[in-house]
Amino acid sequence: MFVRSARLLVCSAFILALSPTLACSSDDGAALATNPDSGAPIERHDPIDGGSDSSAPVDRAKCSDGVMDAAETDVDCGGGCAPCGQCQRCLADADCETTNCADGICGPVKRGYPQLSAERGEIRNLLATVEAGMRCDMDVYVDAVGIVGREMYRFSSKEPRYTTDLLGGGTSVLASDAFYVTRPWTSRYWVARNAKRLETRSANATDVTATDKKGYAAVAETVLAYQLLLDLTLSDEQGLRVDVENDAQPARTKDEVLAHVMALLDDAKANLPGATFDFSLSSGFEGFDTPSTFLKFNRALAARVAAYQKNWPLLLTTLGESFLSLNADLRLGVYMPFTNVPGDARNSLFTAPNGEGDVRVAHPSFATDVATGDDRLLSTVLRSTPASQAGLTSNRDAWRYTSATAPFPIIRNEELVLLYAEARAQLGQFPDAIVAINRIRSVHNVSPYAGAVTPAALLNEILYQRRYSLFLEGHRWVDVRRFGALGTLPVDRPDDDVWSSFPVPKP
Repeated sequence: MFVRSARLLVCSAFILALSPTLACSSDDGAALATNPDSGAPIERHDPIDGGSDSSAPVDRAKCSDGVMDAAETDVDCGGGCAPCGQCQRCLADADCETTNCADGICGPVKRGYPQLSAERGEIRNLLATVEAGMRCDMDVYVDAVGIVGREMYRFSSKEPRYTTDLLGGGTSVLASDAFYVTRPWTSRYWVARNAKRLETRSANATDVTATDKKGYAAVAETVLAYQLLLDLTLSDEQGLRVDVENDAQPARTKDEVLAHVMALLDDAKANLPGATFDFSLSSGFEGFDTPSTFLKFNRALAARVAAYQKNWPLLLTTLGESFLSLNADLRLGVYMPFTNVPGDARNSLFTAPNGEGDVRVAHPSFATDVATGDDRLLSTVLRSTPASQAGLTSNRDAWRYTSATAPFPIIRNEELVLLYAEARAQLGQFPDAIVAINRIRSVHNVSPYAGAVTPAALLNEILYQRRYSLFLEGHRWVDVRRFGALGTLPVDRPDDDVWSSFPVPKP
């Protein structure tokens, strides 16, 4: 169930060395287009919910109307329209640019590996699918949590739920079968299942070395943990099921899920010292693509989990094992890359400035609350004319992702520095917290911290820094909730609500 806020008591390119064209899919054969998590009819990413009939006659005029209709398998593609790109839904191979419909999602072109056995080639393709799949529907996720968290508005002439359901407009509530939750939720479980398959198939392979099996297992468990953690940010206290291959399993509690996610990361950590990578990861893992450097990425994710658990000593321990550095580039980290290569995925969070019809604009408070001189305001740009819809207005476009090939951060040093500050503040180690805070402030042209040296004041400062440093990276709503500050989010219309969680999609 969902609850109201305190106000109401609320694939550079993803072209792996593993595969020339990646997508969000499993390596299985074509299947009926179903909800990747539950087997229910696919949820669409357009204004009208429901499935499609691939046997219906093709109406070419509907292939460019911006909605999923007629025989289309996703918006304006498949079913006789142009083939669908990566991460889009399908019924048959012909629905996909890559001619690979797998589990109802367009998958990658399966690469041949003549120098490898069929078994090892299958494992390589599955790894490519797992990594590429992490990008699937992240735009929907960021839109959803960004709107609920009052980072942004999305105005669309075809999709009213951006300004109704997600903002609690009027009598609107969040729906468990709506695209804004089913798309990211089911994509995460779909990737998680593929990660589990990767772990199982590599472990059972007869011609994969023991050290390479450890490498595959470490990558698979780390990705699996990350996928579950993302879905938990949506469901929060409702928890979720952790057996990704058993839809009938009851949900675990939030604390149990966090413990399970940490255990997965710890298992991966245990595998890495004796592991070898006989595979290549994408450019998004540059600098973190060997067992020893991948371990630092794994520990960075573990630090995020420790923060969610409010385990401050463990947070410091995991940060010490990660790539945290107060002196390194704050952009250092692991990313999901995108490309304009035909058939590959583009970053759909990019929208050109001064657009009309379908725009992403910053919440007005992003500009009014910013500190003098803070260069993070440049994550937005002034519009020539304000954008308005449904009684909401903004004069700034969101400009965090400045092209369709801009990478999306999984985790980066700037978040780690702020987690370090948070742990020190929570433990009463205020001078260390202020050093980390001032590292962020100085990089962004803000004068050194001069506020009160108390836990409440420092945590409020950290929340501010996270708001501006991690803008549209999927953190703001999660942060205000875990800081107990949902009631501080602005409510822009008299009947709007602030939600504290999304309803869990029905199996």
